[in-house]
Amino acid sequence: MRTTSIVLVVLLLMAAPARAASPLEYTRTTLDQARAIVASDQTHNEKLAALSVLFSKFLDTDAMGREALGAHWSSFTPEQQKTFLGLFRELLQRTYVQKLLLFENPKFVYTGEQSTGAGAVVDTKIVTPRDDFDVTYRLTPAGDNWQATAITVEDVSLTSNLGSQLNDLLKRMSVDDLLTLMRRKYGNSGGEA
Repeated sequence: MRTTSIVLVVLLLMAAPARAASPLEYTRTTLDQARAIVASDQTHNEKLAALSVLFSKFLDTDAMGREALGAHWSSFTPEQQKTFLGLFRELLQRTYVQKLLLFENPKFVYTGEQSTGAGAVVDTKIVTPRDDFDVTYRLTPAGDNWQATAITVEDVSLTSNLGSQLNDLLKRMSVDDLLTLMRRKYGNSGGEA
C-alpha cells in the first residue's frame, strides 16, 4: 500500500506542470544573462547581437511600439503598423542594449516585486562604481515566462520618451516618411520578425 502511495505521488508530481518563474526570478535570470554577456570577452558587435537575442524574448516591443505611437497607431494602415513594429523592435533593442553596454560590469540589485492584477512590476537598480540607477520593469505573463511591456529608468519611461520623439516627427512628416527614416537608421527588414 505504501509503495502504491509513493508511486501515485511521484506520478502526480511528474504530471504537474512546471512552476513558472516569478516575475522577479525571470527578470533576475534575464539580467544575470545580460551581465554575463556584457562582462564577456566578446567583441562589441558580438555582445550587441547576443544581448539583442536575449532581450527579444524579454521585451514585448510590439506592446511598447503601440503605446509609443499612442493615438497615431490608428492612423497607420495594417501594413504600416507591421512595418513600424519591426523597425520599432530594432530601435528599442538598440537603445536599451546600447545603454546597457555603457556600464562596465554592471551589478543588478532587486528591490521589489508588486502584483498589478494583469501582471507585475519589478523594481531594480543598476549599480556601478560611480552611480546607481533605478530601473522598473512592468511585466505581463507570456506563457510560462514574462515579458516587459514598459521600462522606466530614473522615473523616465523609455516608451514615453520614444513616443514623444515619434509624436514630434509625425507632426512634421507623413507616416511613410517616418518609416523611410526608420528604415534608413534601423534596416530594411521592418515588419519581418
